[in-house]
Amino acid sequence: MEFTTLSNGVKAPLLGVGTYLLSLEDTEKSVYEAIRCGYRLIDTANGYLNEAAVGRAVARAINEGLVKREELFISTKLWPTVYEKETAVDETLKRLGLDYVDLLFIHQPAGNFIAGYEQLEKAYKEGKAKSIGISNFHGKKLEKLLAAADIKPHVIQLETHPYFAHHEQMDRLKEYGTKLMGWYPLGHGDAGLLHEKIFEELAAKYHKNTVQILLRWAVQYGVMTIPGSKNPEHIRSNFDIFDFSLTDEEMKEIAKLDGTKRYYHPDDKVEESYATMHLCFEK
Repeated sequence: MEFTTLSNGVKAPLLGVGTYLLSLEDTEKSVYEAIRCGYRLIDTANGYLNEAAVGRAVARAINEGLVKREELFISTKLWPTVYEKETAVDETLKRLGLDYVDLLFIHQPAGNFIAGYEQLEKAYKEGKAKSIGISNFHGKKLEKLLAAADIKPHVIQLETHPYFAHHEQMDRLKEYGTKLMGWYPLGHGDAGLLHEKIFEELAAKYHKNTVQILLRWAVQYGVMTIPGSKNPEHIRSNFDIFDFSLTDEEMKEIAKLDGTKRYYHPDDKVEESYATMHLCFEK
């Protein structure tokens, strides 16, 4: 495993497992298998409705002696409808079955996100979150948050893959040492990305598959990347990227793809709709 260090000194793995769009059963199986394979970063969210399943997998792995809690890096996100709810962090921890998370985000720039971020800051000061972050923030809303924040975000989560690698937000956040966690690292399964000529050539050169090349690129790019899968073979294969490195020339060649495509287009109307989208959590 390779790591990055956040601005507050917290050490974070560069490769993890994501749980977006996974069912409760698949989440529990995938997270357990990932931990068994060596993953230590696990990403979830209120909005994924699977925090309890993540918690069960983590508890099982710890109880079986596969890992110690302090070896794991678990991130989750508050949903906009609970930004103003004083018990939101405690309820999140309860679903996960944890005393703290390693990284706590606010999920969307919707609703009263300033109140949501204040909850993160409070959780950080109380030791309920070892680091805090923001997800999908940009433009005026990012500026509004930064102006109000006493503790600048340690991490920002954004769509990140070779088609969309450079973010204006990262230029803006550089002075704070904010690190990037990338979602859609495989372009949401876009065959066009997976079969780009450069990735097929590198896969042949390094005796890997194109997914492994993409994930190796992300790690070398310094992005905390979180591919998700319910397939145990894919989970194991995705982790098999630490026995080779891409050259500087190869990284530069991949960089030529930047700006080609993105899959998520921020829209104020869509973002504000999140502010009223209530969730029914698993009990």
